[in-house]
Amino acid sequence: MSLDTARRVLKIEAQAIQDVLARLDASFEKAVDLLFACKGRAVVTGMGKSGLIGRKISATLSSTGTPSFFLHAAEALHGDLGMLARGDAMLAVSYGGETEEIIRLLEALKRLEMPLVTLTGKPQSTIAEASDVVLDVSVKEEACSLNLAPTASTTVAMAVGDALAVSLLERRNFRHDDFAALHPGGRLGKKLLRVEHLMHAGEALPHVSKDTPMPDVFHEMSAKKLGMTTVLEPDGRLAGILTDGDLRRLMEKHRGAVLEMSAADGMTKNPQTIGPHLLASEALNLMEKRKITSIVVVDEAQGVLGVVHLHDLWTLELM
Repeated sequence: MSLDTARRVLKIEAQAIQDVLARLDASFEKAVDLLFACKGRAVVTGMGKSGLIGRKISATLSSTGTPSFFLHAAEALHGDLGMLARGDAMLAVSYGGETEEIIRLLEALKRLEMPLVTLTGKPQSTIAEASDVVLDVSVKEEACSLNLAPTASTTVAMAVGDALAVSLLERRNFRHDDFAALHPGGRLGKKLLRVEHLMHAGEALPHVSKDTPMPDVFHEMSAKKLGMTTVLEPDGRLAGILTDGDLRRLMEKHRGAVLEMSAADGMTKNPQTIGPHLLASEALNLMEKRKITSIVVVDEAQGVLGVVHLHDLWTLELM
C-alpha cells in the first residue's frame, strides 16, 4: 500500500539524518570556519541530483548572509570557470566522490588557491582526498525500493547544507534586519516589513490640536477612516489620542455637552506608541496583546510620524 511505502521512506530518511548527526565531528566546525573566512563567494557545485541539492544549498546560503552561487560542473568546463576568482571557496556535492566533471575542476581550484569542502558518501574517493574538509553524508540505504535512486542520500546532503548555512548565519550574527533586507518580496518580505512602510502618514494621518473643537474632531476622524485621531502639541509632539471608543464613552457620560468640548477634554494621554523601525510582525503582536486597533508611530522626540492600523497588519498575515 502507498501509505506503507510512505512510512517506510520517511523512516529510512529520518534514520539517515540521525546517523549523520551521530557522525558530526570537528570536520563540521572546520568547514564552517573555512566558509566563514572566505573573502569571496561560496561556490557550490554538483551534477545530477547532487547538483539540484547544490542549487538549494547555494540559495539558502545566499539568503542567510553568505554570498553564494551555483556553478554547474559541466558548464564550468566549457567557459564558466571564468566565474571563479581568488578568494572564493568551493562546496562540492558528490555522493560517490568520483564525479568526472568535478575532478576536472580540481586543477583550476588549486591554481586559484580555492579551498574545497566536499559533501560525499565516500570519504576515500578522489574528490574527498583532494578536499580541505570532507563531510561524510553516507547512508546505509536509499529509500528507493530498488536502493538506486538518490533519496535518503540527497535528504542528508540537503540537511547538512542547511546546517552549514544556519551555522554561518549565527557566526555572522545575521539578524531579522539582515533577513528583511534580502527578502523584500513575497510573503516573507511582507512579514518583515517595518511599520514605517505601512503607516498612514502625511495627508492620510489623522491629527488635530489640543484645542480643536469636538465637531472638527469628528470630521477629521470620519475623513481619515481609521477610527481615531492623534492629538498634537503645537510643536508636533504627541499629546494624546481620541478613538471611537473614547467618543462613545464621552457621549454616554456627557451627552450633548460633548459638542462643547475640545480634543484635550476627551483624549487619552500617554497612549501606546512604537518607533518607525519596528517589524510589522512585532507591532501586530503588541496590538493584539494590548487589544488596540491603532497605534501611533513616533520618533525619539515623540514627534508623530504616522499611525498603523490593525487591519493593515492582518492583511500581511493573510498574504
